[in-house]
Amino acid sequence: MNHRHHHHQDHHQDQAGHHHRHRPGLVGALREVFVPHSHDAADSMDDALEASAVGIRAVKISLVVLGCTAALQLVIVAASGSVALAADTVHNFSDALTAVPLWIAFALGRRAATRRYTYGFGRAEDLAGLFVVAMIALSALVAGYEAVRRLLDPVPIEHLGWVAAAGLVGFLGNETVALYRIRVGRRIGSAALVADGLHARTDGFTSLAVLLGAGGVALGFPLADPIVGLLITVAILAVLRTAARDVLRRLMDAVEPGLVTAAERALAAEPGVQGVRSLRMRWIGHRLHADVELDVAPTITLADAHRVAHEAQHTLTHVMPKLDTAVVHAYPAHTEAAVPGAVGT
Repeated sequence: MNHRHHHHQDHHQDQAGHHHRHRPGLVGALREVFVPHSHDAADSMDDALEASAVGIRAVKISLVVLGCTAALQLVIVAASGSVALAADTVHNFSDALTAVPLWIAFALGRRAATRRYTYGFGRAEDLAGLFVVAMIALSALVAGYEAVRRLLDPVPIEHLGWVAAAGLVGFLGNETVALYRIRVGRRIGSAALVADGLHARTDGFTSLAVLLGAGGVALGFPLADPIVGLLITVAILAVLRTAARDVLRRLMDAVEPGLVTAAERALAAEPGVQGVRSLRMRWIGHRLHADVELDVAPTITLADAHRVAHEAQHTLTHVMPKLDTAVVHAYPAHTEAAVPGAVGT
């Protein structure tokens, strides 16, 4: 028999039981910056509409913070009269607007499924993640080009104090937004929002390069500016690798193997379940969908098979807090799986 469940209500949150090991010390801290862990299994955001609303709020708040950052930089530009600072400020402001496609994607994801889009519109979020990845790649390209250009054709940096101040403001604003977006993205299970947080981090790296380069020039090392720029380019490429990996995995319907293992163990432990024939899961946006085939005793009644499937599905929703839909198929043990479209008995 088949048992289908759409999970849109709150429930208590049991964790899947997989844990990440964090490396202690400086190495662990740096690794977390460039390769933040993907906490697909959990935290605390269960309801799909609530999660989308939280994602939209995160985008709005981060845009306000980045807007204030750009405004402060504009004040510094006006005080210094630096054309180079003006160009960097415009760059930061334009990068902040890349969050708009993600905002639109979250709004689309709240729409109900239709007869054409039967799984809803959550995949728009993953497509927005691709756009974010492209912007990170562009940031790496621009940073690398500028660093090489300044290395081959050094240009004296003027208004060092103002340049350093603008770099500090840009770094603090972007890193604050990065930490916020990554934290919320993990909480709601959005790889695209995490990628957008990493994008803000790359902008912060760019501003940090401005700050460190100005400091090096002030100390009498004029080549510090392009050298720091090259190092920042390498850092952006590391961030790009992480963001691209996570977004592309979502588009390829990848889930963490630990999720599958935890779900299989929970299902196999259910009374009446003799085995887990197959378990498939996929992310659509920030929500999980599952398709399960279970082996049950061939002698039980249809009503008992329905009960086993229902209880198994109920267990699955508690193991997977972000589960949106689950289809549970119950088959008599020691029989071949039903052909596609057939109903198990």
